[in-house]
Amino acid sequence: MADGTPPATAPAARPDGPRPEPLRFFGTTWVGHDGGYGLRRAGVAAGSLAAAVAGALVLRFAYEGLAIASVGGFVNGLLVVMFAVCTAIAFQRTWEGFVRRPADPAREEALRSLKAVGFVGSLLAYFVRSLVEAPGEKLARAEYEAARARHEKRRTTRTGNPAARRKRPRR
Repeated sequence: MADGTPPATAPAARPDGPRPEPLRFFGTTWVGHDGGYGLRRAGVAAGSLAAAVAGALVLRFAYEGLAIASVGGFVNGLLVVMFAVCTAIAFQRTWEGFVRRPADPAREEALRSLKAVGFVGSLLAYFVRSLVEAPGEKLARAEYEAARARHEKRRTTRTGNPAARRKRPRR
């Protein structure tokens, strides 16, 4: 499948019931923790940590390039503060995104460039979250279980085919 989940690991849900949301790198294996879920979590944790380290090295090379150019202490300090603030904000926003949907999607869109500058923070949030669960699993599980409960409630409140009912005689 396109999301990386083999068809055999898809949950056995009724065709008319709600379907779980596939998560990046995990597909729908997060529902039953099957289909190599543990290995995928370990791979995501290792990959995001390696990417964060590589990103930090790239930022260090950029800083050294400015130091070689002798742009001055103020610019160097400004650069360090900017990357530190952007990394902290990116970590916080990414972490919150695993727990709840953004209240204002337009604001999240406006912060996209800030999160791109602080990409190391996003990668670190992804790493830390993947040590506990698939990133976004808690939110997806809560939404999926709520949708299943609504679906079951709708199904149990129905009493059958109304056209097949016999008419009661009037008194």
